[in-house]
Order: sequence, then C-alpha cells, then structure tokens
Amino acid sequence: METKSRSLAQGMTLCGYTKPVPSTYSVKPAFQRGLRPLVSLFARAGITANEVTLLACVLSASVGVLTAWRIQSRFLMLLLPVFFFVRMALNAMDGMLAREFGQKSALGTCLNELCDVISDAFLLLPFALLPAFDPVWMGAIIVLAVISEMAGTVAVMIGASRRYDGPMGKSDRAFVFGALALWIGLGWNIIWVSWLFPRLMALLLAVTIVNRIRNALAESRASLTTSRSC
Repeated sequence: METKSRSLAQGMTLCGYTKPVPSTYSVKPAFQRGLRPLVSLFARAGITANEVTLLACVLSASVGVLTAWRIQSRFLMLLLPVFFFVRMALNAMDGMLAREFGQKSALGTCLNELCDVISDAFLLLPFALLPAFDPVWMGAIIVLAVISEMAGTVAVMIGASRRYDGPMGKSDRAFVFGALALWIGLGWNIIWVSWLFPRLMALLLAVTIVNRIRNALAESRASLTTSRSC
C-alpha cells in the first residue's frame, strides 16, 4: 500500500500535477472538528445527511429571495454574513453525517452538488439587485460560480478527485460576499468598490475554473500513468 501511494505521488510529480491553489477550504478540517458534537447529536436524533442538505438549500433560497425582495433592508444585509456561516456549517455537517454515520448514497451526492449551486445562485441574487453594482457583471459572477462548481464535479468523470481548488471556491465566496454584506449592512460607502469588485470576482472565478480543470487533468494523467506502471 505504501509503495502504491509513493508511486502515485511520483506519477503526479512526473505528470506535472501541482498542489491545490490555497483557499479557505483548507481550514475545513478544523471547522469540522468543532462541529462534531453537533453532528453526533443530529445522528442520535435520526436526522439524515440528505435532510440537512435539503434544509440548507431551502434556507438559502428563502434568505436570498427575502433579501432580494427587501434589498434596502440593512438588517437583512447584516443577517447574510451570519447565514453564510450557518450554511457552511450545514454543508460540512451533511458530509460528516454521510461519511461518519454510514449515510453515503448516490442520491446524497446528487443532492449535495445540485443544492450547492442552487443555494449559491439564490444567495448571490441580492447583490445583482443593488443599485451600486452592474447587474450584468453580478449575473456573470453567478454563472461563473456555477461553472466553477461544475468544473470541480466533472473532474470525477475523468478519474480525478472532486476538485476544490481556489482562489475562489465556495467557502471563499461565502467569506467575500459575507464581508461585502456586512460592509453594506453597516451603511459604509461601497461606491469605491462598485466598479472593481465584480470584475475582480469574475477574474478570480475564471482562474478557479482553469485551476480546477488543469489540476483535474494532471491528476487524471498521473493516475493513469501509475496504473500502467503497476
């Protein structure tokens, strides 16, 4: 087993495979450790991973629609950063329930990926309606966010692992848009970032898509090379 792992690592190096681009996803293990007691409580209560996934999606859609409807509400803007954190916690918990309590399923995998992009779209929608931002650019960010998650998912189809490379993965977007919502909710001026922010986000998302595809291809080639050498 150790020899096979070493061969795989060498194959990845030979094929140009690189380490994932840093992102806030790297703090996930520590985050999960803090959630473990709550996850155990959910499991004992009979709450399933799929139920948590669907709950996160329904809450995300509700919060997104409500905030978009009352776009001038500073209270709802201040609520968004809190909800981004809650959503990240629920997303981590459904995975832990699936892995650690024998709840993995094909349906769960489908729900996880689909609900992620649906939640993203609803939670980013209010920002496209803010007068300070160009709705076309903000709409492009939503589309690019969906494509970046697709890029991470299709990696599995070519024999690579599900890619979470940055610099603008799901958790990174939650942090950035949560900070922006906090800034707006506190009533601080955003005019100075209204032009730069959407363009910079679009660029970072495009880089994320490229990184995920590039590293997926490199990982797939490395795995194929190792399989042939064995």
